[in-house]
Amino acid sequence: MARAIWLVLDSLGIGGAADATTYGDAGADTFGHIAAVCAQAARGPLRLPALERLGLAHAHQLATGSIAPGFELSNMPAAQWGCMEERACGKDTPSGHWESAGVVLDRPFGLFGAREQSFPRELLDALIAQGHLPGVLGNCHASGTEIIARLGAQHIASGKPIVYTSADSVFQIAAHEEAFGLERLLDLCQLARRLLAPYDIGRVIARPFVGTVEAGFKRTGNRRDYALPPPAPTLLDRVCAADKDVIAVGKISDIFAARGVTRKLPASGHEALFDATLAALAQAADGALIATNFVDFDSVYGHRRDPLGYGAALERFDARLPQLLDRLRDGDLLVLSADHGCDPTWPGSDHTRECVPLLAFAPGLQPRALGRRASFADLGQGIASHLGLPPLAAGRCFLKD
Repeated sequence: MARAIWLVLDSLGIGGAADATTYGDAGADTFGHIAAVCAQAARGPLRLPALERLGLAHAHQLATGSIAPGFELSNMPAAQWGCMEERACGKDTPSGHWESAGVVLDRPFGLFGAREQSFPRELLDALIAQGHLPGVLGNCHASGTEIIARLGAQHIASGKPIVYTSADSVFQIAAHEEAFGLERLLDLCQLARRLLAPYDIGRVIARPFVGTVEAGFKRTGNRRDYALPPPAPTLLDRVCAADKDVIAVGKISDIFAARGVTRKLPASGHEALFDATLAALAQAADGALIATNFVDFDSVYGHRRDPLGYGAALERFDARLPQLLDRLRDGDLLVLSADHGCDPTWPGSDHTRECVPLLAFAPGLQPRALGRRASFADLGQGIASHLGLPPLAAGRCFLKD
C-alpha cells in the first residue's frame, strides 16, 4: 500500500500570482530574486541539483515566464512539476496549508491593520487583567527580531510582554524565557487565543527569546503557534478516518490545531526537521502521511530579508534531499510545495502573494509537466488519490489529469 511525504518549504514562492497586484506584490518572486542576488554575489549562483532534478527551475519559469539567473532548462526534470495559485484570500500560513490539504477558505481571516496602536483597547485590557500583567509593550506592526532588540530590555525591567502583529492574521507575544518564563508565555498565548475568538485571527504565536542587553537577544526554538482549527475536514482528517497515521513534523500540528494528527514530532532547525522526517519515514506504516514544514526559510531568512542566507539554506536543504529520495520505496509519493512567498528583496518584512511549486516524485512515476494549477488544493487531492482515500471537497487530482 502507498505512503505519502509532504514537505512544505515555507515561503518558497516562485512569483507570478495573477492577483499579486491586489496585495501590493506585483513583481514579487522569492526564488527568482534569491537566485539573482546569489548569481551577482561573490559566492556565485545557487547550486540546487536535487531540486533542479525535481523541476523547481521549470516550475519557476512556468510561473513567471523567465528563467531564474544561474539556471538552465536544458535537462527535463525527473519528476512531475508545475505551479499552483492560491484561491483563498490572503497570504498567510494557515490558509496556504489548509488549502493544500483540501479546505479553501471562502473569506479572509481578520487583520489588525493599524500600524501603531494595532489592537483594540478592550482586547488588551482583558489580556492584562486575566493574564495578571502590569501592562504590555509594542502594540504595533513589527518584525520580530527588530522589536525584541528595541524593547527587550524594557520588557525584562517591567515584566510587560511584547505584543505585535503584521500584515498577516497574527497576534504575537514575545517574552524572555527566563525573566518572564516559558510556561507563563505559553499560558498567556492560550488566553489570547480564547480572547481573540470574536476577531477571527488565524494564529496566536508565542515568540520566546533569551539573552541579555549586553550580548543581544535571540529567539529560541520553543516557538508555538495556536491556530484556529480548519473549518472543514482536511486531508489529515481523511487519513485518520481511514485508521492510518498522520505524522506531523515541526509546526504542522500547530497549523492544523492538532486536528487530524496521530503523531507529533517536534523539531527546531532544518537539520533537526530533516532528521525527524527521515526517522518518521523509517517508522511509517502503509497508508501513512508524513508532513513537514521547513519554517526557517520563512522566519529566519524571508522575514529578515536575507536573500544570501535564504540561498545558503536552500543549498543545505538540497544537499540532504537525496537522503530522502534514496529511502523511498515502491508505493511512496514525495510532494514538495510552499504555503506563500516571502521575497527577501521585497519592501517590508511580510509575506508575498505568489505562486508556489508543485513537485512530485515517486519510484516509477512518469515525469511530466503539470501546468499552472488553479488551487493549492490540487496537491491534497493528488495525495488523497495516491493513498486510496475518497476525493476531498476541493481540488483536481494532479496525478490523473
